[in-house]
This record gives sequence, structure tokens and C-alpha cells, in this order.
Amino acid sequence: MRLAWPSRTYHSCAQLLLRALNQCVSCYPSLRFACHRTRFYGLAKGYLEVPRFIRKSALPRALVLTLVLALSFPPQLAFARDDKMTFIRDAEIEHYLRTLGNPIFRAAGLDPTSISLLMIQNADLNAFVAGGMNIFFYTGLLQASETPEQLQGVIAHETGHIAGGHLSRGSKAMRDASAQAIIGMLAGVAIGAASGRGDIAVGTIGGAQSVAERGLMGFSRAQESSADAAAMRFLDSTGQSSQGLLDFMKKLAGQDILPVDRQVEYVRTHPLSQDRVGSIEHHLQTRADLSGKKLEASFQNMHERMKAKLLGYMQPQTALLRYTDKDPRVPARYARAIALYRTSQLQRALVIMETLLKEEPDNPFFIELKAQMLFENARVAEAVDLYKKAVTLQPDSALLRVSYAHALLENKGDVDLVLQHLTEANRLEARDAQTWRFLAAAWTRKGEITKDMKYQGLVSYALAEESLANGKDKTAGQYAERALKSLPKGSPYWLRAQDIKINVENDAKD
Repeated sequence: MRLAWPSRTYHSCAQLLLRALNQCVSCYPSLRFACHRTRFYGLAKGYLEVPRFIRKSALPRALVLTLVLALSFPPQLAFARDDKMTFIRDAEIEHYLRTLGNPIFRAAGLDPTSISLLMIQNADLNAFVAGGMNIFFYTGLLQASETPEQLQGVIAHETGHIAGGHLSRGSKAMRDASAQAIIGMLAGVAIGAASGRGDIAVGTIGGAQSVAERGLMGFSRAQESSADAAAMRFLDSTGQSSQGLLDFMKKLAGQDILPVDRQVEYVRTHPLSQDRVGSIEHHLQTRADLSGKKLEASFQNMHERMKAKLLGYMQPQTALLRYTDKDPRVPARYARAIALYRTSQLQRALVIMETLLKEEPDNPFFIELKAQMLFENARVAEAVDLYKKAVTLQPDSALLRVSYAHALLENKGDVDLVLQHLTEANRLEARDAQTWRFLAAAWTRKGEITKDMKYQGLVSYALAEESLANGKDKTAGQYAERALKSLPKGSPYWLRAQDIKINVENDAKD
């Protein structure tokens, strides 16, 4: 797990808003958006979607910017200017969410690999679907959920929205929300751009996001009931009780009668009614065979560790008060180790990690955490060995592979091994800017070792991909043109560089 800013400036903005942008195309045919991923570091590895804002209309650029500046912060939204969110990624928590969600996705007839699970650091209680196949979880909801069954119920409900195609109405019925999302995204880009080092990647979302979320991401009562019915059906198919879903709904009891500004976000975007609760209770009565059915004990362990980890990272001082050194439970010690590390008490944190690893020597996430602690304190060689073990134990984690490759690069390790893990990380997940930056560094080193000029072409190609992911189309085109001069004609990378060049040129003409 790494907590670091990249060394150069990126356009930071909220993934939620960027997903909303993709739904704006039919509303605003003069605009086209494409999203690419760039790596930041959150809990473990953080991604932010970076927008490529491509002007397709004949409107003067100055006019577009004037409209944006005039509308970005209307008086009724000014109160939320300082409301920031952070998109975070963590291999362990994502693994847990996947373990809960994959059976639900399969029951819904969906390919689990096509669904993205994303976390937003926000204390409010909310989860929602945006952009069709993306489920967002506020950390507030993750921490407020008491059992894995409750969290699985939320996942099942959000999957019901995906399976029901409830977002397809967004581009037609939510024109105002789309416009607000555009404004909010541009405001976020202006405010959120940052460089240097920092503790955690930040995507700024102001008041425009809040309004857009409640509109574009909000659902009607009929759609909520439909998603509930689908969720119960999916849970039945997996042999799980809907009790967790009911328990979560009961946590929200009374929210629907509060003023909107006092409701939790989940109720604002998911209208709650007693009828919905009654329907779930009736369903439970009809499935007495699943009454009291709970997930395996290992899920409760994962759930408690998730909550402890989030608290340790986001509120280290609170974690140290809540989990005292007299608490022998694994989640308590885990939270303390993270909190101590986050408060610059490395040696005390490492002592706790040693005790945890003695009990669970093959836990890849304990190993990863210790590796991060060492890596960020200039003990890179030790971190390399730990990252290697973590990847061996969890080979399907792209985040761990990129961490290992990064450590190898810093330690001047086997460049072929670096390339192997970065290539596999690209296969496991959609390509992202930071992976391409590491590939460029690895190919540069390979060229220096072999004196083979072809690696100059590969470096240019990797930088073209990175630039494209960062929304720097002109720079991407320039690098792609360089790559075409050095790469073997007709090779896969040459063809991809050609695609980049042609697409950038076509976009520039429009």
C-alpha cells in the first residue's frame, strides 16, 4: 500500500462526475467525453478517472470557458465548495468486496470482471451505481455496515439497478443533472489539480456534485422497489437470506420523514418507504428455508478488518483511542499498526506487524502493508522481497503487481521481471497512466542495457499511452509519431501507436 502523489501535475476530479459525463453525449451532442485512468495512491493504490474534454462544436473556446466560470458556483451551491472527497483503492478491501459481490453478479447474469467497485472517502452513508457498470461505496457506508450480510445486501440492491438498466434514463430524463455534472467536473479539475507529494489522492467535488448525484444517481420509488425485488432474487439464487438487506434498510428507519438536508445521502438517492421494508419482510417469510442463513465466519473476519483498516488510515488518532494496546483482537492490532504508521511511529507499527505475520505468515495483505511501510522509509530492498511474496500469494491483484514492479525499479532489479509484472497488471485491469509511466522507465533501462534502438520506440509508445490517459492529446500524438518511426512496422505496438496518432489528428480537426 502506498500513500504518494505522482511527481507531475494531474487533473484531479471525481470519478462519479466523469461517469456522468459519458451519459451527457445524447443530451449534448456537441460535446464528447472519454475517460482514462491515471494512478494515484490512496490506501493501497488509488485511481482517479481523468477526463479528456474534447470540443466537438464550433463554439469558441472562450465562450465555453466563460459559461463555465459564470455557472460553476451559483449562490445556492456555494456552501459546498469546501466539501472534498477522495477516491481510494486498496487491494484487500477490493478483494473482500469482490468476494461478496461476485456470486451476486453471476446470479444476475453479469460478468463480474465487467463491474468496477470503487470507494469514495466520505463519512456519509451512501452507495450508488453510475455509468452503467460501476458501483461506488462511500467509506461511511462501509464503516457503518455491521455485518457482511448487510454489505452484501447493498451490493445486491445496486446490482439490481445495473441489471434493471435503471441508468439508461439518465441521458434523457436527467438533462439538468448532466449539465450540473459537467460544471462540477470542470470546477473539480480547476480546484483539484495538484503535484508533489501528499498523503492521499484528492478529487474535489463541490456543491454541483451533490446536486448532480441526487439527480443523475437518484432513482424513483418504483425503480427502488424493482432493485429490491432483484436483490432478493439474486440472494435467493446464491442461497443467502435477505435478512442483511432488511437490517440495512432498518438502519435507515425514519430517514424518509426528515428534511432533505438532514437525510443521509443513501436515502436522498434511494427513496425509502415502509412498503419497501414490508416487501422484504414478506419475502423473508416466504423463504423460511433461508431463515437465519449467514455467510461463513471468514466473511465477518474480513468485514471487521476492513472497518479497522479504514479507521486506521483515515482517522489514526481515533483508531489509537478506540483500539488500545490491551486489545488482543487481530482487527484491533491491525488498526493500531496502520494508525501508528500513519502517525510516523514506524518502529512501533513494525513490531505489531511482526506479531500479526507470526500468526498469519501467508496473509498477502499483512505482507503488503509491511512492504509499504519499509518502502516509504527507504528500506526498498526489504520491501522488494515482501512484495514478491505478496504477489505470489495473490497473483490476480494488479495493484500488488504494480507495487512490486515499482519497488523493483527503485531497487534497480531485474528489468525483465519488472516488464513481466507491469504487462500482467495491464492485462488484469484496464491500462492506466502510472503503469505506462513505469513501463516507459523499464523500457528505458532495457534500452540502456541492450543498446537496442527499438526500445526508444517502446518508450515513446508508453509515454503516448500515458499522455492519452492524462488527457494530453497533443502530447500523446507527438509521442505516437515518434514511436511509429522506431517500432517495427505492423507490430502490435506500432499499430496501437498509429491508432493514437490518427485519433488525435481526427479529434483536432473536429
